[in-house]
Formats: sequence, C-alpha cells, structure tokens
Amino acid sequence: MGQTIEKPRVSGPGSGLGGNWRVIVKNDDHNTFDHVAHTLARYIPGITIPVGYQYADRIHHTGLAIVWSGVKEVAELYWEQLAGAGLTMAPLEQG
Repeated sequence: MGQTIEKPRVSGPGSGLGGNWRVIVKNDDHNTFDHVAHTLARYIPGITIPVGYQYADRIHHTGLAIVWSGVKEVAELYWEQLAGAGLTMAPLEQG
C-alpha cells in the first residue's frame, strides 16, 4: 500500500487560477485624498478609511499603488468599481 505524502504549499490560494492579478490606482490631478481613501474603504475589503489615506499618500508620492491582488474575477470587479467611482486605474496586471 502506498504512502500519501503531503507537499507544502509553495504559493497562495488561487495560484492555480492564473496567478494573482493586481489592482493598481494611479495618481491624477482631479481626485482628492478624501475621495481616494473613502472609495478604497468602500470597495476593497480590509481597507479602512485610515488605511485608505495611507494608500492615497503612497499614490500621491509614488504615482501609483497596488491596492489589492488576487484572482482575476475579483480583481476585475474591484477594478470596475474603483474606475466607476472615478479613480484613475492602471490596466489589470498579472503578477
């Protein structure tokens, strides 16, 4: 009788579904820090308003920030919601 050997996971959940997709918000001249922070908190699970302000600051100073990564279908949803709220989005990237 053969022995079952469990191999350790070398990548996160969803990695078999095409890898992680990155949702990236870009800096622009028309969105305020308040709008960016509140929009991120509204649509991205786990982002609170204070964390949203940290992202807004990073976006402002570096030109962009990855605000979420995961499976493609969810990334597409978040991308559409953020773009629909007026944020400037980079195309989805596979990581």
